[in-house]
Amino acid sequence: MSAPVEFLLSLTRTLAIMSLYGETHPRRQGAVEHSYERLTTLLAENPRPQFSFLMDEVVYGKRAMRELQEWEWSRRLADAGVQRLEIDDGVTLDEYAGFLELAGDLLSGGGSRTTTMRPNVVTRIRFGAVGLQGEAREAGGEGRLATATLSYALDEEVEAVRFIHQEMGEAGTLALLEAEAVVRSLSLAMHSSNRVVIPLLKLKEFDQYTTTHSLNVGVLAMALAETLGFGARDVRAFGTAGLLHDIGKVRVPRDILIKPGKLSAEERAVLDQHPVDGARIILESDEQLGIASAVAYEHHIMIDGGGYPVMRYRRECHFASRLVHVCDVFDALCTDRPYRAAWEIDRALAYIGERSGSEFDPSIARAFATMMQRFELQIGAPPTGDAAPVVAAS
Repeated sequence: MSAPVEFLLSLTRTLAIMSLYGETHPRRQGAVEHSYERLTTLLAENPRPQFSFLMDEVVYGKRAMRELQEWEWSRRLADAGVQRLEIDDGVTLDEYAGFLELAGDLLSGGGSRTTTMRPNVVTRIRFGAVGLQGEAREAGGEGRLATATLSYALDEEVEAVRFIHQEMGEAGTLALLEAEAVVRSLSLAMHSSNRVVIPLLKLKEFDQYTTTHSLNVGVLAMALAETLGFGARDVRAFGTAGLLHDIGKVRVPRDILIKPGKLSAEERAVLDQHPVDGARIILESDEQLGIASAVAYEHHIMIDGGGYPVMRYRRECHFASRLVHVCDVFDALCTDRPYRAAWEIDRALAYIGERSGSEFDPSIARAFATMMQRFELQIGAPPTGDAAPVVAAS
């Protein structure tokens, strides 16, 4: 068993014991000391471990802990306000015991997210709601627990998506682990404050369009799926489908993808092949990705049967395809292209509304418009990389 898993299991076992025994009971004291030993082992391996608890998921650094998937304590900690836990090397047993008391109070409903540590104790343990860099609440007093912070410029995710496309184009291999890691990072970024956050990327160069667009559609699909009430596992499946919906474009020549003028009939035929190629790529890589392959094939098909590829026998597309289609068109319209400038959000939403019932599923289109109307776009130079956040108005 890995050191991070051993530590978390000892942590929650200790919290359970503390809820049963009084402060001076030897069983309680022994559990605290044993858990502190597990923490010391972890710190020897990683001097600053960071954990995020996202309902049914635990993330260690940026790695999802598959061993603890759907672990009940992850949801309990998140519900209590312990969404993020950061520990610095050098933490003492006294500091750790103080943290356990605070966490226990929160879990029992007797504490608050601004509970103070004991006087004159400087803690090397921070926990609280996850917040974007620059949005952390002030500590408000000596020894008080500050809200944990995360920085999400998504630079690493951009590089990962570029790698996915490059690997597929050059080696013919779909990097599924990288795709899964990107989706989980997007999930972290979306849930990184008490408000809903949609971290959308801003296009810097036209040849980055496929990368930027893939990430944006992935995060929009996740946000919309969550808005519609889907659970975490389904939300990630929609995110993966959105991220990979254009993977077939790796087989489209670059000069066609970035051509500023109108495509010729031959060029259009090459481009229109990408849904078929994308579905084949995904299915050949992993047959378990049925939703993603369906979305890759169907994301340009309208509900009235128009679009492409043309179906010989008309049928209803998968719900995920209809959802991703709305997200795909919205982001495409709101992004600068070689042949036109980006549309304003209101104009793009109006277009989706006008074509609701013919191109777009009406219920999905309405839900998307409602979701986007709750957000205000923060325009300006992003802090790093090319990420520009869309943050929920509050």
